[in-house]
Amino acid sequence: MDTAVKNLEKTFPETVNLDPYGIFSSSLAIQRAWMNHPKELSEQLTKLALEFWSLEEWQTLTGFGSHGDLFEPVTYDERFQYRFWEENPWYDTLKEGYLLYTRWLEDAIYATPGVEEKTRRKAAFWARQMLNAMAPTNFYPTNPEAIVRSLETKGISLIDGFKNFLMDLERGTISMVREDAFEVGKDLATTPGAVVFRNEMLEVIQYAPTTDKVHEIPIVIVSPWINKYYILDLKEQKSMVKYLVDQGFTVFITSWKNPGSDMRDVTLDDYMLRGVLEAVNVARDICEVPQVHLTGYCIGGTIVSALMAWLNHPDQGEGNPVAHWTLLASLVDFSEPGCIDVFIDENAIRAVEKLMEEKGYLDGQDMAMSFRMLRSNSLIWHYYVHNYLMGEEPEAFDVLFWNMDTTRMPEAMHRFYLRELYLKNKLVQPNALTLGGRPIDLTRITQPLYAVGTEQDHIVPWKESFKTKDIVKGPVRYVLATSGHILGIVSPPVDPPKRRYWVSDVEKGISPDHWLEQTEKIPGSWWKDWVSWLSPQAGAKRKPPTLGGQRYQPLADAPGTYVLEK
Repeated sequence: MDTAVKNLEKTFPETVNLDPYGIFSSSLAIQRAWMNHPKELSEQLTKLALEFWSLEEWQTLTGFGSHGDLFEPVTYDERFQYRFWEENPWYDTLKEGYLLYTRWLEDAIYATPGVEEKTRRKAAFWARQMLNAMAPTNFYPTNPEAIVRSLETKGISLIDGFKNFLMDLERGTISMVREDAFEVGKDLATTPGAVVFRNEMLEVIQYAPTTDKVHEIPIVIVSPWINKYYILDLKEQKSMVKYLVDQGFTVFITSWKNPGSDMRDVTLDDYMLRGVLEAVNVARDICEVPQVHLTGYCIGGTIVSALMAWLNHPDQGEGNPVAHWTLLASLVDFSEPGCIDVFIDENAIRAVEKLMEEKGYLDGQDMAMSFRMLRSNSLIWHYYVHNYLMGEEPEAFDVLFWNMDTTRMPEAMHRFYLRELYLKNKLVQPNALTLGGRPIDLTRITQPLYAVGTEQDHIVPWKESFKTKDIVKGPVRYVLATSGHILGIVSPPVDPPKRRYWVSDVEKGISPDHWLEQTEKIPGSWWKDWVSWLSPQAGAKRKPPTLGGQRYQPLADAPGTYVLEK
């Protein structure tokens, strides 16, 4: 932690409890640093004054926006797309002044002398939350689109907006999608299959074949228990599961129990051994094969990595049950975890632990709001404006429905995960972490790996996932898909292509920037490349196994029961 922040906490120790996420302490550290550098502060304030003067001159000379903007919104900022933000002189000036000040303030924070980088990032993050909340688009008198809509609807939009506000107030969150827009098992998660195994941790779903013959080696997909599994089995045309089944693979997936207080003592070891390893063994038994292909997404990929190291430990002996593996937008090196880093320090983790102590779990709504804050303009204020100021009904979008279908995190597991992986970064340190009675060393992993990162991922930055290729010993094929943490993975083949990707077998030691420069960008879905890589390694084709095989009996039709728990 920054020395300046530590000094503030020593002087005012009560602020640790009142301000566990460093909202005020990081800001005070920045202010104190600038006060200690009056010359540099004067230069920054002079720069701000000159930019405002330039803006006023520009507006006067060009007729208030008729010849373009001096400070243009970034291309993905939809807040100022409505035509009045350029055509109306008052709104144009308001927009320009807001953009000027927000950019100046963030630049000034990052330029603060004598303050550690993490404190700058934290102060900039919280300043950005404030600035995003204060955007003129968030207020009816300064949102021309909301005013025009209310005039066109004769005030009905304002009445509808107030109704939406009251409903969201009761729900305790800003709605992103209609709650009745979809039904799991009817509209989503519809690929035919059955629950073939269930314990207190998870259900294992096996999907029915759609081809006469299937590859000998099955695919076991470990979904993230931070969300529900059906992001990989959305509507039929978006379902990764359906795509793999149609390519002649036998597919299994984990559907995790949504934990309550009774699961407060469940550990990361349990998720690995009673969860992932159990699913692997179920698939092996049903398909009557010695090995599987193991795939993990997000935190599911992190635990898959730990299990791969566990299985490559000398105590395992002969007979590793995993032939090769895939990581989808997963971290193993947590040294630079992206935007979520602002929530990772001792004080913040203690605050999360305190939240979990009473109930025995972290509520999904708390976690969801943290992730929404990482992209607050698009995930919070967009819906605030459209739901309340515009009086619009939330759209029926399958990915948003899944995103709002939150899950909980058991206390013991989440405490360990935050401290040992995020805070101390032990997973990447050989033998620093012990799981299931074995020290974990990722450098022992020799099985071929197919790793996927996504270009705009704010949860797992792709350059961090790229580091995995230098940690494991086995050969690695790396894919960088366009879009973000969800839509970069849920990237079905369509015509014309919506996505692009870069892919190649990667050399050890190559930098991500160098790799990207020398790798061709390909239109289409990376799913096709994945299947091309996996098929030759997945064994000969044979008759599909029955659901449950000889040993297990189907317990319920897919999507099962655990996924329906709220």
